[in-house]
Amino acid sequence: MQKVLLIALTLIIGIPAIGDEAPVAFVGATIYPVAGDPIENGVLVVYEGIIRDIGERDAVTIPDDADVIDVSDKVIVPGMIDTHSHIGRGDGGDRSAPTHPDVRILDTIDAQHESFMRARAGGITTINIMPGSGHLMSGQTVYLKTRRARTIYDMLLCDDVNDDICGGLKMANGTNPIREAPFPQTRARSAAIVRQLYLNAEEYREKINAANGDTEKIPSRDLRMETLVEVLEGKRIVHHHTHRHDDIMTVIRLANEFGFRVVLHHVSEGWKVADEIAEANIPASIILVDSPGGKLEAVNLIYENARDLEQAGVDVAFHTDDPITDSRLFLRQAAIGVRTGMTKEKALEGLTLAGARMLGMEDRIGSLEKEKDADFVVLSGDPFSVYTHIEQTWIDGIKVYDRSDPDDYKYAVGGYGVYPSMQHHYHDIGGER
Repeated sequence: MQKVLLIALTLIIGIPAIGDEAPVAFVGATIYPVAGDPIENGVLVVYEGIIRDIGERDAVTIPDDADVIDVSDKVIVPGMIDTHSHIGRGDGGDRSAPTHPDVRILDTIDAQHESFMRARAGGITTINIMPGSGHLMSGQTVYLKTRRARTIYDMLLCDDVNDDICGGLKMANGTNPIREAPFPQTRARSAAIVRQLYLNAEEYREKINAANGDTEKIPSRDLRMETLVEVLEGKRIVHHHTHRHDDIMTVIRLANEFGFRVVLHHVSEGWKVADEIAEANIPASIILVDSPGGKLEAVNLIYENARDLEQAGVDVAFHTDDPITDSRLFLRQAAIGVRTGMTKEKALEGLTLAGARMLGMEDRIGSLEKEKDADFVVLSGDPFSVYTHIEQTWIDGIKVYDRSDPDDYKYAVGGYGVYPSMQHHYHDIGGER
């Protein structure tokens, strides 16, 4: 299917699919595989959207029919993974209820929206697009490749949306979902609503199992319950917005009670309960905002959050929460972490492989290894230097961004003024940050 997709994209929207005809060898760069040590004077060979070989120049045999691209003095890193974003003009649940597990962000994303160019300019090749955080459950997320696309089907990370679960479930606690009825007015009531809904899902699953395939005994189809059963069975990961340390502990408590897999998002006060997060073996996707302001419950967000979580043994990734942080500046998230004590190795992993694990996609993306997807970024220099530019972004062996192209360059430097559709404001129903 992947090869068919490459051909289709080439024919429909004119994207050059070099790797579809012949192998391509990138020669001379310093390569950071993430899954191993850096490779000086390395070679990366891609073909039909897959990494076919990687290693030192003397250790890799370049195919005779390969197109050779000289990237000497450049740096190649895996395609970056944004575990939490709101680009694409999606929405989510409405004010009819505080929980909408049946809502799919997939049904509302504009695959041709200019904000995807901003992500490509930031080296982001895979993205988890979320409904907003104004609900206890605001709906199903979707995992996408930031390919140039005509429809959402050209971007899906899974092979078949009808057969595969191609996203998680967005949940939130703290002040965001606390509002007028039917929403809760307290944190305790918020937890109670969520707990009851999962109990209902357990009962729904028990009825299905007890029916043993008897169509007369199987309960009527319930889209809300179906989604939560997928969560209970580990088929759908919960991506949970949470800031304060007491709210973090509530998430851990609910996850332990019902046994679902969860990723903590934002985690502003994660440093206060880093040991507890590590003990629970729950990963944290964090954001490091480098400007003042924002909500009161994030007042204790500190730059050392990444360092403290890493030192406690937490699996740490970064996200943009775009438009909170511009996708073009994703590298800066990890750079800030390094500046305040995070190791460079874990910081780079936090942009790549750690995020892949949090999406359950580490067998395909997140590191440069043989037989993985050919998603990678060409940098002008050190990944954490303020002087480094993202020069090229490649997805499935196809170049989707090139800084030397004037049409692409304007998206790298032009800001929001480049995007006519960005006049669309974010604070729709369910969009509170």
